Amino acid sequence: MSSTYLNLHYHIVFATKGRVSLIDSSWRFRLHEYLGGTIQGLEGFPEGIGGVADHVHLLVRLKATHRLSDFIRELKKASSAWIHSEIGERNFAWQEGYGAFTVSASSIEAGRKYIANQEEHHRILSSQEELIEILKKAGIEYNPKYLD
Repeated sequence: MSSTYLNLHYHIVFATKGRVSLIDSSWRFRLHEYLGGTIQGLEGFPEGIGGVADHVHLLVRLKATHRLSDFIRELKKASSAWIHSEIGERNFAWQEGYGAFTVSASSIEAGRKYIANQEEHHRILSSQEELIEILKKAGIEYNPKYLD
């Protein structure tokens, strides 16, 4: 085959350090906009951004040249610096880990809707319950001890 064809969509989830509710609703939308711009700056394609006070969800399309761990590290680093300088939350930090789940082309629109409705989801499920649900749907084994 003389060309490369790929469709690399990821649903990425990462939380505030200790899952502390630090992302206030008064600036959450600005954070989501900043994350979208940073994704573009890293040559990714933001297709959905949402979240609540203690975590964010991203639906992104990446290129074959991206290394997922590097991409997420840079995204967290830049957004933490932005929160420190623009919002004034000097003690803000993201947790070290993250969840990244591939999304098939037929599930992209459902993923966008899911991410857009985070406030609604969290009226029913805690952040930890949501993560467990996502891990189970993805067929990923986990130890509840490490789901902080």
